[in-house]
Amino acid sequence: MTAHLPLVSVIIPVYNRDRYLSEAIDSVFAQNYPAIELIIVDDGSTDRSAKIAQRYLPNLRYHYQPNGGIGAARNMGIALSTGEFLAFLDSDDLWMPEKLSLQMLAFETDPELDAVFGYVKQFFSPEVDEQFRQRIRCSEEPVAGFLSSMMLIRRFTLLQVGLFNTELKTGIDIDWYMRAIEQNLRMTLLPDVICLRRIHETNNGLLQPQLTERLHLLKAMLDRRRKVSN
Repeated sequence: MTAHLPLVSVIIPVYNRDRYLSEAIDSVFAQNYPAIELIIVDDGSTDRSAKIAQRYLPNLRYHYQPNGGIGAARNMGIALSTGEFLAFLDSDDLWMPEKLSLQMLAFETDPELDAVFGYVKQFFSPEVDEQFRQRIRCSEEPVAGFLSSMMLIRRFTLLQVGLFNTELKTGIDIDWYMRAIEQNLRMTLLPDVICLRRIHETNNGLLQPQLTERLHLLKAMLDRRRKVSN
């Protein structure tokens, strides 16, 4: 049934997310696009993430490596993958069931596309308390999601732009997306909500300082443009 459909490699990097990993995996297997291979890259977890991922064997591929950060974990997933298309899901987020089918339809409609994104809606994880909810702003309105969990991309296009930065702790998606823009990729944004982003007390974006790294990314982009113009 799936022989004529392009294979989508879905890569979930995980580091100590045993509380949420099963839900993320289930949201991939709930996709109504059937031609999927799922790769879990365990980036040195010390909790029960490995046991949870291995419960799904042989329906996914599980790979363990020493902790190197989300960029290194995604890059390993790419190296292990075989699909014509690549998709990424953070281990604490969820996909809507039609995510991949809507994006593959966009590629079918416009074969010149390089990447397809969609909207994301944030939600508070059920375990967070009211004090946390008051402290952290979580908009109920969907927003345009130009992040990896909302992206479906042709494999050769991602390799053309380059792999994910392994030196950054945050801003990894921003760094990659800025490089993609510089290469004038043909990208589109679907009007549909295709991903749910979980807000919880251990979100990477909440734990790591972001301003310094965003300034670093901006400087790197300007440096690349200067090299091109010289």
